[in-house]
Amino acid sequence: MIRKNPFVYYGQKLLIFILSVLLLSVVVFYVSRLAPGDPLVSYYGDRVEKMSVEERRWAEDKLGLNDPIHVQYVRWVENALEGNFGISYKYKMDVLEVIGGRLANTMILGGVGFVLIFVLALGLGIFCAWHEDNWLDRVICKVGTITSCIPEFWLSLVLILIFAVNLRWLPSSGAYSVGNKDDILDRVVHLILPMTVTVVNHLWYYAYMIRNKLLEEVRTEYVLLAKSKGLSKKNILFKHCLRNIIPSYLSIMAISVPHILGGTYIVETVFSYPGIGTLSYESARYQDYNLLMILCILSGIVVILCNMIAQVINERIDPRMRENEIAETSEVTNVG
Repeated sequence: MIRKNPFVYYGQKLLIFILSVLLLSVVVFYVSRLAPGDPLVSYYGDRVEKMSVEERRWAEDKLGLNDPIHVQYVRWVENALEGNFGISYKYKMDVLEVIGGRLANTMILGGVGFVLIFVLALGLGIFCAWHEDNWLDRVICKVGTITSCIPEFWLSLVLILIFAVNLRWLPSSGAYSVGNKDDILDRVVHLILPMTVTVVNHLWYYAYMIRNKLLEEVRTEYVLLAKSKGLSKKNILFKHCLRNIIPSYLSIMAISVPHILGGTYIVETVFSYPGIGTLSYESARYQDYNLLMILCILSGIVVILCNMIAQVINERIDPRMRENEIAETSEVTNVG
């Protein structure tokens, strides 16, 4: 069996990761600074309107905004390599401190939502595959298709109108009530609406993928052979088909992180939930360059890592892809 050297394999992955992050930083840096808007407004507020030309030039020099963009980028990279990512123009704090104060909220909303989505998606996918073409399967497919097509911001507004404005059962914004930061129950109540939107909007998309993966396995030759030998439907589905789709399931989970993370950002913005999503919106709106850079790079790192993890899972766990890799390597060796 011919296998790639693990040092070469993971070395290539590391090189691709570094180059991808570097390219992302260049693109974000240039696009943010070429976009319309005045970053001085973020730092000085309404005082900018009363500044003279000399005062404005002095303010731009103070923030290093008068230099050419490539000079600004090189300076930013040098500082970043030393662990200095600058201060937030809006919050007048180190950007890492600003992000640290919001990161936990996003991890709670996104993390719990991610677990719920895939636990429920697995159960729903198995249920629909078990009852294929039954009226239950058809109803769930139609309802799931409708819910997955509803825009997150629209569903959020509808739930706010019903449960926060009309019924007044649940809060419409925030991660906790004033003075109740350490109250777990209060945090849970504030999570209900944004968590509902996050789960409902993504659940059927992944449940349908799992359902189809299972049905593909059910129609393979080995399943027909197992049926001919008298194995029960339950044994075939759970002991054979489900086990064979686990690599695909793990790959789907890894790839889905950016998708769910993006949805979480939208939900946070609509519900004024103090997380990374709301912070990203504010940093883009107010041209808070340093904060925007780190948020975009962190989000990009998550996307790149998750895609790489999914690829590694497919190549190293899925036996069919491993056989293809071995065959391709053998062909190259024979040609050489």
